[in-house]
Amino acid sequence: MPAWLIALNRHVPIRYLALLACALMLLLGGFAWVGFGQWKAVALIGGLGVVIGLRDLRQTPRAVLRNYPVIGHLRYLLEFVRPEIRQYFIESDNEAAPFSRQQRSLVYQRAKGDPDKRPFGTQLDVHKEGYEWINHSLQPTTLAGHDFRVTIGEGCAQPYSASVFNISAMSFGALSANAIMSLNAGARKGGFMHDTGEGSISRYHREHGGDLVWEIGSGYFGCRNDDGSFSEERFAANAVSPQVKLIELKLSQGAKPGHGGVLPGPKVTAEIAAARGVPEGVDCISPSAHSAFSTPVGMLQFIDKLRTLSGGKPTGFKLCIGHPWEWFALAKAMVETGITPDFIVVDGAEGGTGAAPLEFTDHVGAPMQEGLLLVHNTLVGLNLRDKVKIGAAGRIVSAFDIARAMALGADWCNSARGFMFALGCIQAQNCHTGECPTGVTTQDPIRQRALVVRDKTERVWRFHQNTMHALQELVQAAGLTHPRDISANHIVRRIAGDQVRLLAHHLSFLKPGELLAAERGEAPWPHAVFGIYWPMATPDAFAPTPP
Repeated sequence: MPAWLIALNRHVPIRYLALLACALMLLLGGFAWVGFGQWKAVALIGGLGVVIGLRDLRQTPRAVLRNYPVIGHLRYLLEFVRPEIRQYFIESDNEAAPFSRQQRSLVYQRAKGDPDKRPFGTQLDVHKEGYEWINHSLQPTTLAGHDFRVTIGEGCAQPYSASVFNISAMSFGALSANAIMSLNAGARKGGFMHDTGEGSISRYHREHGGDLVWEIGSGYFGCRNDDGSFSEERFAANAVSPQVKLIELKLSQGAKPGHGGVLPGPKVTAEIAAARGVPEGVDCISPSAHSAFSTPVGMLQFIDKLRTLSGGKPTGFKLCIGHPWEWFALAKAMVETGITPDFIVVDGAEGGTGAAPLEFTDHVGAPMQEGLLLVHNTLVGLNLRDKVKIGAAGRIVSAFDIARAMALGADWCNSARGFMFALGCIQAQNCHTGECPTGVTTQDPIRQRALVVRDKTERVWRFHQNTMHALQELVQAAGLTHPRDISANHIVRRIAGDQVRLLAHHLSFLKPGELLAAERGEAPWPHAVFGIYWPMATPDAFAPTPP
């Protein structure tokens, strides 16, 4: 900085120049306006700037504005538009935050029915550590269609044939009415299932008749007594609906495992209150733990009760893996009681439609790969895998994402943000503010009018159809007949430099009955996680036993 400017700054701080310029505009503009009837706008703008500047100098919460009156507001403006500037002009096509431009574009193109092909080769660095690919066959298969199905609850009175790609849990209240209707109508047209989220079944879920997974959280919304406890009568009244295909007990979710929630009273509208069975205008609380059970055995007995009350519909639970001994306690309870859930949905910590404190978003819960592997291996090691189907969720938007999850043990996959993109979400990350620019995550009737149900229904359906078609092409290229045939022997991962390894050799996979044999002392523990935490688990409590 020149010496003269430094000297000037000592006597008249440059940071006040914006305020002084406004004062000068006011004086000159006011003189011209009074004397000659001109420059009225200049005087008004200058006067407004002076008022703002004096207010900035007097206010106390923001130090930046006290030191930089008027011009300091530019800092807050740039901070406000920073995410959009970064998303549209700075980040690369493959920089995920949390979804890359390439991932979002893929969903948009498939949802619109536009060409999704890429010219000139991959943009990924195929020599980078972590790069993965699926091995192809010299004898590809030819399949008649892409409607891949998995039967859930084969031993139930009402088993369900599900698509291998479905809509993950998102509640009415978190999503707008138009978003819920679009998702459900798309699910009906495409023959796949739509998870209600813990906000229960609203009238918007029912309007188009798409298959529903009714998720029941710790607030027991839609099946609660006035005191918040579980109501068998209200549960049965909803569960017997032909539209409800699965019952899912939510233990935790990837976005904020171990964290409850409160929907403030002013946001509890008449429609939300009706869906959840709570008073309108009163704080709606989701406790961090369930009150209907307190032990692993009690939880399985509760699941068995839900299955009976629903008329024999497949019933299971969803969780994000936390303490290994708690999951092992559930597994031991399955062995001891003979009660098994029909399915388990493993939610990865990378999930994120639910707004959460940053510490929970970044540092709580196991990612999908680790959680899915632990659940799959435990069930295999206990000879229970054929009785329990596994769903997986956690940043899944493409056919390769589905194939990789199934290679790790999933029977089907769920996607939340993928279907939000299909609705038109632009990843503005304003979901929790009620100011969603595309009408997906808002209850503002004006904003959600932008989301036209008839148009978005088609986009939801097309995204599912085109993703399943891409999955069909991957399965054919690998020489297989169904995604369930994809195993860890088909996926290759670059470890470092010129070292590559099949996932089957890179990750640990148990053999049937291996955990039972280790427990009897007939074989070593198959992995340190079992050797350390399995002895700590008991079916009678979630808390660990002393070593």
